[in-house]
Parts: sequence; structure tokens; C-alpha cells
Amino acid sequence: MSNDNARSAKLNKVDKAAILLLSLGETDAAQVLRHLSPKEVQRVGVAMAGMGNVHREQVEKVMGEFVDIVGDQTSLGVGADGYIRKMLTQALGEDKAGNLIDRILLGGSTSGLDSLKWMEPRAVADVIRYEHPQIQAIVVAYLDPDQAGEVLGHFDHKVRLDIVLRVSSLNTVQPAALKELNQILEKQFSGSASTTRASLGGVKRAADIMNFLDSSIEGQLMDSIREVDEDLSSQIEDLMFVFDNLADVDDRGIQALLREVSSDVLVLALKGADEAIKDKVFKNMSKRAAELLRDDLEAKGPVRVSDVETAQKEILTIARRMAEAGEIVLGGKGGEEMV
Repeated sequence: MSNDNARSAKLNKVDKAAILLLSLGETDAAQVLRHLSPKEVQRVGVAMAGMGNVHREQVEKVMGEFVDIVGDQTSLGVGADGYIRKMLTQALGEDKAGNLIDRILLGGSTSGLDSLKWMEPRAVADVIRYEHPQIQAIVVAYLDPDQAGEVLGHFDHKVRLDIVLRVSSLNTVQPAALKELNQILEKQFSGSASTTRASLGGVKRAADIMNFLDSSIEGQLMDSIREVDEDLSSQIEDLMFVFDNLADVDDRGIQALLREVSSDVLVLALKGADEAIKDKVFKNMSKRAAELLRDDLEAKGPVRVSDVETAQKEILTIARRMAEAGEIVLGGKGGEEMV
């Protein structure tokens, strides 16, 4: 493989998006970014900021791929609904695209809720702090799990427990409830009187949110949920993805993950990991790299449990981000896929 081809082969989807936007120029790139979610803007922005020497061959390759994709996916005479469904499903996956498709095609409006995704977790917590618990649950269920977990961190234990229990029992939300929520969050509400219920919340959503809580909060909250509903706590635990579950990720996924994790964070995380995780990591490194990692682990000495948990959370955050991008596949304790 030539050097140019090797460089191009290393580009992931976010890198390609960054190169494309850098190539468009400020005005056009800004118009594209307006249509991305806060998390997508952050990922692409970080990639753009980290771009060093972008070779002409890489730019040409990325632009060529973009033209090919647009050429394949757009055509005159295709029904708008069908095209939108296909485009969003290919871009986001079926699960993520589902709710967005409903909001676009069914006329539902969640502009007030969407505005919360751009706010700091503490600010979101302040916005909903004195609202009805069911309103709080709908907001938390609507946010991305990592942001929702941080928002919960700004409430006391009793409120957190109530919200997680309510999120777990949510399945659909009446349009009137969403309308009421948007009226609270913004002065003007725009949307149609659709009678279609919106899918929101559920046990899986509660598990995703629990994944992003600090370990001490997560453990205390799970104990309280178990006291209220033991069956529910078991369901949530089965759907949660924790650090030990990385042992079940396939070798290709582990190799991709290791490329995104710094050696310092990896050493800290493995200090508190079981042997199955360590063996999985060593197995997917070169012999030399594995030897260096073993030496680093032995030389590290005792470390604080909180530092280990922080490092493990950081790796899990990277893993979930890669899973959302379709780069790796994660499996929960119950063996169900979380993609």
C-alpha cells in the first residue's frame, strides 16, 4: 500500500467529515454544522481542531467519496418520506433515527427540548429543578445518556431515584405532554396536533443513563431501586454496560478501542480490572507493547480507587462513542447488543 493510500485508510468517518468541512470554507461549513446535534458538532469540531497536515490526496479521496455517496443516494422522483427515512436510517441507525423520523414526518416539535442539549448539565438541572417529577423524567429521558447522567448528578439521591424509576416506566408520551413541556421551555410552541405518541424512556434508557453516573452514585441508586423493585433493578443491571463487559467485545473492536485510549489512562483503568480484561487487552497488542504495558502496571504501585474508576469511565465513554458511530459493537450483561 502506498503512503497516500495508507494515510487515507486511517481516516475514520469523523476525520472525513472534518476534512470535508475544512474544504468547504467557513460560510458553507457553518451552514452544515447548523444541522448537526451538539454532540456531533463537538466531535467534528475536535477533529477539525486536531487536523495537522492534510495531504491533497486525502482531500481528493474524501471529496470523491462524498460525491459518490451523494450520487448514489439522491435521485429525482423518489418520494420525500421514503428518501428521508432511508437517509436518516443509514446515517444514524434504526434506533436513533426512529424518533427523529417521527418528529420530522409526523410534525411533532421538540425545539424546546432540543435547546437543552446545548446547555451545561447544571443549567439543565436548574431549569427542571422545580418542575413536576414527570416533566423532569421526560427531559432526562430525552437527553443523550451521558448528559442525562450528569444532570442527575446535580440532584439529591431521593430525586434521582424518583426520576430513574419514572424514566424506566416511560414508554410513550402523549403529544399534549410534549407540548406542555415545550411551553415551559420556550415562549412560542410550533407544532401540529399530531395524535401519534412519541417513544421515550424505558428500562433500556434508564440503563444507558445509569452507565454515565459516578460509581458511588450509581451503586447507591441501584441499591435503592432494588429496594423498590427488585425485578426492575435486575433488568437495568442486565442492560448496563460496565468495564468488565469489555472482555466480551470482539478482538477487532478492542484493537480499535485501544487506538483511541492513551497509555496513562489504560494503565490506571487496568490497575483495578480483573484478569479477563487484562488478558483481553494484552492479547490485542503487539508483544512489545504488551510487555511495556505489563512493566508500567507493575511500576505504577498503589492507586486510589476513585482514579481507577475515573479512568475506566473515560474508556467506557470512548467505547460508547465508537459504538454509536458504528465502529465497534458493545454487549450488555444480558448479552443484548447496545449499538
